Amino acid sequence: MRRFLDRLYDAAAAIAALCVLAICVLMIYGSIGRELGLRVSTINDLVSWLTAAAAFLAMAKAFRNGDFVRVTLLLETLGPRARRRLEVASLFIAALAIGYLAWWAARFTIESWQFNDMAGGLLVLPMWIPQTTFVVGAVLFFIAVLDELVNALRGGQPTYVRLVEERHARGDFSEDM
Repeated sequence: MRRFLDRLYDAAAAIAALCVLAICVLMIYGSIGRELGLRVSTINDLVSWLTAAAAFLAMAKAFRNGDFVRVTLLLETLGPRARRRLEVASLFIAALAIGYLAWWAARFTIESWQFNDMAGGLLVLPMWIPQTTFVVGAVLFFIAVLDELVNALRGGQPTYVRLVEERHARGDFSEDM
């Protein structure tokens, strides 16, 4: 199961990276296209949807890598037992909040599909299509948080803590800004 989840997070992050690449290509095409007199007005719609997709699809991987901002001033002053309890409590609250987000995202997207909600921009397509990346990203983020919660409840060190400590041990403090 560990290997499957890691591959799932990696796959979503790879798709997010492809979204960023597509944004780059579209922006360059739009800049060149305007100079050549081509119609490039729908690029804005695509770029906005790809930006949202990139952000949400990368969340699970970023969370597990310790790339989210964490305020650890309180945690660093606590002993191991109290720190573990606070980590578990934080992960439990995060699981509730992100589960709620994922549930509402899914419900919102299903309603868009049921009501045949169409995009109001220049590129008209069913809104459930770009909204699906929001749902997938939120669900994967929820799974990643549950994954870490189970790990912490079993007495393990959260992956995001371990990976940050490994980077620090190598002398890499670049991602802590």
